[in-house]
Order: sequence, then structure tokens, then C-alpha cells
Amino acid sequence: MLRFLQDIRIVLLHTTHPGNIGASARAMKVMGLERLYLVAPKYFPDAKATALASGAADLLQHAVVCDDLDTAIADCTLVLGASARSRTLHWPAMTVRDAASSVRNELAQHAENRPPPAPVAIVFGTESVGMSNEQMQQCHYRIEIPANPDYSSLNLSQAVQVVSYELRMAMLDAVTSSDQSVADDGMLPADQRSVESLMQRTESMLELIRFLHPTQPQMLLQRIRRLAMRARLEQREVSILQGIVSAILDDREQ
Repeated sequence: MLRFLQDIRIVLLHTTHPGNIGASARAMKVMGLERLYLVAPKYFPDAKATALASGAADLLQHAVVCDDLDTAIADCTLVLGASARSRTLHWPAMTVRDAASSVRNELAQHAENRPPPAPVAIVFGTESVGMSNEQMQQCHYRIEIPANPDYSSLNLSQAVQVVSYELRMAMLDAVTSSDQSVADDGMLPADQRSVESLMQRTESMLELIRFLHPTQPQMLLQRIRRLAMRARLEQREVSILQGIVSAILDDREQ
């Protein structure tokens, strides 16, 4: 999973302070990210950027400079915009932690179905005003860092550091989960076919024991289904529940 970090690009829009570019590159490299895209930076290359990169100058040397956001994200299948600004136009939003999980899942899906995976972009606005509404509308989701509401201002490189950390943690969590599942296949999530079979047999059981409300049977069934879906049942758990249902059905049918 950590290899997917190379398919994530950090896009900085119209950066005005070269030091922020260098500090952002350092934040990225510490967490294993490598692909830096700069959209119309005011000063670049610049000695201040190199100085604050502090060992991450290679990211600056390989940074891709673009004239506009369209060019920077043209081949990306998922684009997330980091912004704390309130907007008159509501845009789908998620926390940075949820966004990191979405990025991981997106890259894993593409790696399985169409290698190599298509890149994912995380876009950061200017230091002074962030991202414009027009720029945000080029993103699939807006990322929120749940900072102190009384003082939520983050320096650009600090925001890049938080997002880069969450991305790395999402990949590490996936590696740990994968290792555990190999050790015990019964802990793997059940596929939807197994869950659906359980739901159908549960309905038969509830009808047999006359537990369903005679006029609104679907209401209870919908709540049971929602519970099962929210629980993300494992294969072994489905087998246990199927066994309980079978025992009740066999007892009543005798």
C-alpha cells in the first residue's frame, strides 16, 4: 500500500512565498510523498525554497510547474481541495482522515482493475485567500482539517504536513489490515452475496416466528439491514448468524 503514495500529487496554487514551497516539499518527503505540482508560483525556483526544503531539494528539482489548475489535474481521477473557507455554494466535504481513506481505496481499485493506477491530486490554495469557488468546483470533494474553530488558520506547509501524515497513516492501516487478514481468513469482510443470503433467511425466520409487524414488516427489515451493513460483518460472523437462523428454522419446522 505504501507504494500508492507515489501516485498522489500535491498541487500548490499560485504560491507567493517560496519558503512555503520548500517547507511543503519537506513535509511531503517525510511522509513518503514525492510528486509536487506548482501552478503559476510567484517565485520558483528560489534559494529560499531550497533552504527550507532541508534535504527535500530533490522534490523541488522534479516539481512540475503548470500554468493553470486544469493542466495540473488533467489526468487525475480523484481531486480533493483543501480549504477551510466557508462558501455560499455548498460543496461535498469530508475530513482529512476520511479523505485519506478515500484516496487509498481509489488507488487500490485502479491498481486492481487498470494498472498503473491513475493519479490522485490534493490541491491547496494560496496563502492569503485559499481556493476560489471556481477552483473548488474542479474538485470532487473539499477536505476539512478539524482545527480549533476559534483559531483554525494553518500555514500552507502545516496543512500539507497534516494531509500528508493522514495519507501515510491510511496506507499503513491498510498494510496492517492486510497482514491480519492473511493470518485469519475468517476475519475478512463478508461479500455482499453472503450478507444478502443472511438477510433473506433472516426474513424467513422472522416470518416463521411471527416477529414481523403484520402491517409494516419492511420497516423492521430495513432497520435490521441497516444494522448489518453498518456492522461490516466478517465472514465468520455471517457463518455464526447463519447457524443461529438455521437452528431456529429447523426447530420451528419440526
